[in-house]
Amino acid sequence: MFFQQVGRPFSTMPAKKKPSGPLVGKALVKETARLIRLARTHWDNHQNAACRRERARALSLYESLTEAQKEQIPQVLRVWLRYRSEKYFGPGRTPPGNKH
Repeated sequence: MFFQQVGRPFSTMPAKKKPSGPLVGKALVKETARLIRLARTHWDNHQNAACRRERARALSLYESLTEAQKEQIPQVLRVWLRYRSEKYFGPGRTPPGNKH
């Protein structure tokens, strides 16, 4: 919590800087892991649309990684991405909205 001191404005966080070019190397691996973690957080909070969006972004980055880079992603995240991709988002899933 920020308090205003006499003669001083409230302190705020600076805006995040966006990367200027395409991600490569460690930055690409780090961003892929971040997106998978974000998708997992949305999944745990039952925010299905947000989970689907972040999972799609993570999967597109994950597919662009080399085998060596894929090994740098923690195994827990790789397993979650594959499991959720196949079971809940794959072609054999039950379509949403079928509650009777």
